[in-house]
This record gives sequence, structure tokens and C-alpha cells, in this order.
Amino acid sequence: MLSEFDLIKQFFQRPRAGRAALGIGDDCALLAPSPGMQMAISSDMLVEDRHFFAGADPRMLGHKCLAVNLSDLAAMGAKPVAFTLALALPAAEPAWLGEFAAGLFALADLHGCELIGGDTTKGPLNICITIFGELAPGQALRRDAAVPGDDLWISGTLGDARLALAGYRREVALDEIALRAAGARMHMPTPRVDLGLALSSARLARAAIDISDGLAGDLGHILAASHVGATVDVDALPAGPVLAAQPQALRRRFCAAGGDDYELCFTAAAGQREAILAAGAASGSAVTRVGRIDAAPGLRLVDAHGQPLALQLAGFDHFASP
Repeated sequence: MLSEFDLIKQFFQRPRAGRAALGIGDDCALLAPSPGMQMAISSDMLVEDRHFFAGADPRMLGHKCLAVNLSDLAAMGAKPVAFTLALALPAAEPAWLGEFAAGLFALADLHGCELIGGDTTKGPLNICITIFGELAPGQALRRDAAVPGDDLWISGTLGDARLALAGYRREVALDEIALRAAGARMHMPTPRVDLGLALSSARLARAAIDISDGLAGDLGHILAASHVGATVDVDALPAGPVLAAQPQALRRRFCAAGGDDYELCFTAAAGQREAILAAGAASGSAVTRVGRIDAAPGLRLVDAHGQPLALQLAGFDHFASP
């Protein structure tokens, strides 16, 4: 049976040097930002049967638990540097740990993000990552920076992850091919790190947030922090390729309040439109203009003709949502 320290050494301690002055193996890691840079720090916890299904594929789970943290850095426009991992496990199963570590490190290596420490214990499956990034002072894409007249943009596509959940729950009938395609967006989201870096380094965007709990709820955080409102063209929201084949009512609902998309929602001055489209193309992430920021408070949802839509939407809430 693997001990706690054998587990760390075999699956999570890597021999090559990274950015940290001192990494795994001591009471604390030692990490310093590059000269003149600020640290951006975020934590996310994933709990079995709350954030992922029991028996989830461990390689996909390794990817997702880091992807949701990288998405937070992307929303701030920060470059990934390092992360810690706190892991509670019902049992130390080598096959499961090998697959989990493979998914985790494949994404970490893609973004040059080093595992520098953490903790392991026995208990119900629970994964908590704290991630560290860096960016120049004044470049952070904060939630409180939107101003009336800004365009409202979305990266990538929305709704396929929520459609997959509906398929798993048998709320919607999906064939095996469609469920597998939608499920890929749910289990292995793509953090828009390169886009976030482009938006912040060139000061193209003002405010930003990543869409984890649904657009309506997450956009609401920008509106509250910036003391503004917004009008969103729901029919302009970019539906995922599987959701795009579904009826309009379902497309509207899952795009506007689906959750688990991990795309960026950001605001920018109208004069930046061409530069933002170019940044999206250069970063490999499509971007879509879907509305505007208003002086009047509140979120207004309209159709393609500008007519109000009476949609009852709410973002995911960990204590109120089922």
C-alpha cells in the first residue's frame, strides 16, 4: 500500500527544475514573481458528486481541475506560473493516480505551470488547487472596470457542457455521438489563457470574468462590481456545435445560463472591435460581440430583433442549486 509520501513522490514530484526556488519536499515552497510583476492567485475546489460524477474518468478529471483554475487566471489576463494541489482520496489506487496525474500534467506543461506543493489525505474525493500567475501592475482585467457604452464579448461557444449534463440526467434525449461530443466540453474545458493575456497586455478589454456558473449569473458579478447594467442579444450568443442543433428555447436557456463553459465574458470600448477580433484569431479563440454595457442597472435580455425576452434565468449557486 502506498504511503502519503510514496504517493507524492511517485505521481506528483517531478525531477526537472521549474520557476520555484524551492518546490515539493519542504514545509513551504518558495516562489517569487518576475521583477516588476504582480502575483495573481486563485483557488478552486472540486468535490465528487457536486462538481463531477462519482467514477469520473481520472485523466479528464486531472485536466478539468487545473483548467478551471487556469480559466481564473485567463479572466484576469495573468500568465500561469505555478500551482499547489490538495487531494483527499478514499484510497491510494496507483492506476487512478497515474491517469489523474497524466491529465493534470499534460495541461500544466501546455501552459508552463509547475506543481510546487500541496497536501494529501484520506477522505471523500476532493480536489483543491491554488494557482499562481503574474502580470504587470495595472493590466489586470477586473470585474469593476466596465463602463456604459462598452461592447460585451464572449469567447468560444456556450451551452454544450450544460447540454451534456441534461443528457446524463436524461432531461434531454441525445444520441451517443452527440452526448460524447457535448460531454467533452463538460469534462475537458479549454481555458482561454492566450486570449486573456492578449486582452490584458494590449489593454484591449476593461472588465472580464470566466463563465463557470452560467453567463447570466457571472455577468451579474461584473454589473454589480461596476455599478452598471447590460443588454444581451440572446440570439447572438454562440451556441456550441451540439447545442446549435437543439430547439431555440433550449439554445437560449443553456447559452444564457448553462454553466461549466469556462469561456471569457469581457467588456471593451467600441473602438477596439477590430483589435479584439484579431486577438481572438491570433489566440485560436473565436470571439463574439453579444451586447453592450448600459448606465441603467439590471440585465436586459433581447432577441435578434431587439425585443425583450422573458427568460427566467439564474446562475449556479453551490448552496441554493440542486
